[in-house]
Amino acid sequence: MKIHKEGKKFLLKVAGVLLILNLIVWFIQGGYSNGMCYFFIFSVLLLLFLVNFFRDPERVFENFEDGMIVAPADGTVVVIEPTMEDEYLKERRMQVSIFMSVFNVHANWYPTHGTIKYYVHNDGNFMRANLPKSSTENERSTVVIETPSKVQILVRQVAGAVARRIVTYAKEGVECNVNQQLGFIKFGSRVDLYLPLDAEIMVNMRQSVVGNQTVIAKLNNSK
Repeated sequence: MKIHKEGKKFLLKVAGVLLILNLIVWFIQGGYSNGMCYFFIFSVLLLLFLVNFFRDPERVFENFEDGMIVAPADGTVVVIEPTMEDEYLKERRMQVSIFMSVFNVHANWYPTHGTIKYYVHNDGNFMRANLPKSSTENERSTVVIETPSKVQILVRQVAGAVARRIVTYAKEGVECNVNQQLGFIKFGSRVDLYLPLDAEIMVNMRQSVVGNQTVIAKLNNSK
């Protein structure tokens, strides 16, 4: 298991701060004590939790076929419903949203092969990411991918009440595919997919999905 590049500097800073705090407690306590022992255990557990959060598993999706939409993130499906996408597509789409808790992997992957047609980052609020309004009112990054069959898929990274930084690697005009990372969201958030209304949805509400592994939907490429 690797540590994601977005977490390496942060983890080094946290480890340094915890080391200094433990030394301070050591001197205040006059050496070993129960208080020193408890603080050291707390420091180790906190560091292990953060290391786990920034884990970067090696995942390869095999046998991809045009029209497949693969989960862009780990988490739980919290929305499957038709909705109006007003920012770019300007039409009704089937929205599928995946909520990531602090215990999920927070790397994000491209859900399909194609060309990036649009990318924008919007500042916003930091309400809970499992609320419906978070998709349009929270800080977010929006990426539109055009598949080889000329179907446009919108992917939106949404910050949550704890998440305060969205990292997106997308650049307009660049080709992308599954097995490539789209970005990273720090400390709890969600990813929305806006698919054509006639897409065949392959997941259910409250289902746990695995990023770059679970097939979310299959597109109708006959258009």
